[in-house]
Amino acid sequence: MALITKKEIEELDGIHSESCISIFIPTHRAGEEVLKGKDALKLKNQLKEVSNKLEKEGMGPREIDTLITPIQELLDDSEFWRHQSDGLAIFRSDSFFKKYTLPVHFEAFDYVANGFYLKPLLPMFAGDGSFYVLALELEKVRLYEQTRHSIAEVVLDDLIPSRMEERVGYDYEPKSLQYKSGADAQGRAMYHGHAEGDRDRKNEIARYFRAIDKGLMTLLKDENVPMVVASQDYLFSIYKEGNSYQHLLDGPITCNLSETDTLLLHEMAWEKVAPIFDGERKEKIENFKQYDGTGRTSSEIEQVVPAALDGKIDTLFVQNSTDIWGIYDPEKRHVRVDEEPLSSSVSLLNKAAIKTFLNGGKVYLSEKDEMPNPHSKVNALYRY
Repeated sequence: MALITKKEIEELDGIHSESCISIFIPTHRAGEEVLKGKDALKLKNQLKEVSNKLEKEGMGPREIDTLITPIQELLDDSEFWRHQSDGLAIFRSDSFFKKYTLPVHFEAFDYVANGFYLKPLLPMFAGDGSFYVLALELEKVRLYEQTRHSIAEVVLDDLIPSRMEERVGYDYEPKSLQYKSGADAQGRAMYHGHAEGDRDRKNEIARYFRAIDKGLMTLLKDENVPMVVASQDYLFSIYKEGNSYQHLLDGPITCNLSETDTLLLHEMAWEKVAPIFDGERKEKIENFKQYDGTGRTSSEIEQVVPAALDGKIDTLFVQNSTDIWGIYDPEKRHVRVDEEPLSSSVSLLNKAAIKTFLNGGKVYLSEKDEMPNPHSKVNALYRY
């Protein structure tokens, strides 16, 4: 259930054409906005703005119609609008069309240039690093790899026993009283009571969980990301005793997995790990302030764009809902900043953000008062 991947971002960034259209609108999962077509109206308004921009660029009516038709066809697609999330992103060029329904709130925005505008997608990757969720039941075990906005089941194949019977055999369920061969001095049959039966059951579960841990470690031995267990409390306490993964979080997501769908599990898991990843953002802010003025940071777009292309940026903070327009000349490594967007201008913040991300850096879209240096729209913390 990965909603959009880094590879897709890279593919979108690699598409260039004379008129690449990017449209973002907020959407709703249900309610009046859906029933009365208000989300579709937002798209219609953005599409009108796009048409005006294309006309100003000198594109003829027939060419405009051809280019925007796939987007226009969505306006009357009631089935499409009934299956939205929090935001819709649309990308269209003369030979490409892709739309993404995403759990991210977008401000209504459109962009026409020689490449796509991808910066609004980056909150799906920043401050929401990868983590694992182990959904643990006696009848079924699943491992999910998650971020804040995506969840994908990891294929385990034969790495672990998929259910308890595979590890301890099919006759594992305890009875409140179990017959045991043998007799007392009077020749009466002897029985185990509840306590001994409970101990046997716990031992069987522990054996099963150790087998799961052993299989998972062949997959996770080189990982250092958090893992949270979703299970009933008593199962987690047994699993924890035999766990050997060093980054297991203390305390489970307590739920009945048979009554918990994947999206709800995803939401509960993110709530559990969110403080860990917000701590990373705060740490990067402190690092920026510590190194500011030493050559390890920059708040000048003329320096930041070439550094992003070189893969020099560890973390980039970009002020939200604003932009810096201009042109970057890669041969001269020169950045021209325009006071207002011209027909030749591109978003320099978009370029810096996407290149930082694709080169392995973190990108945070922040409000002005949350920027390390709030006097600039862009703050870069360098790797070296």
